[in-house]
Amino acid sequence: MAKNFIQDGRLLTVTAPAAVSSGDMVKVGSVFGVAQNDAANGADVVIDTEGVHTLPVASAVVVAIGDALYWDVADGEFNKTAASNWYLGTAVTAAPNGTAVVQVRLNGAMPAAAGA
Repeated sequence: MAKNFIQDGRLLTVTAPAAVSSGDMVKVGSVFGVAQNDAANGADVVIDTEGVHTLPVASAVVVAIGDALYWDVADGEFNKTAASNWYLGTAVTAAPNGTAVVQVRLNGAMPAAAGA
């Protein structure tokens, strides 16, 4: 292993941008992840940038397994619209119209800008 290796980067400790609960999506700059613990605004929170998580999806969106999913920061949910949203993962379960959640395999990527 390289002498300068720090960690695999899946779990990151960041400063909570607001009060968060375990399971919430957290965005700090262009870093996204799922909170692993509750944290007050300004406190440390561990986020998981990969793995499969059950997360909110726009109820009017029909999702198939394998669909690319984009995080809408304003609405706080995934959808299938690339424009103005952040590509963060792939659906590993289907979500018919009217479904509030979907299982997402987060890609661990930290895009440079919305719509990237």
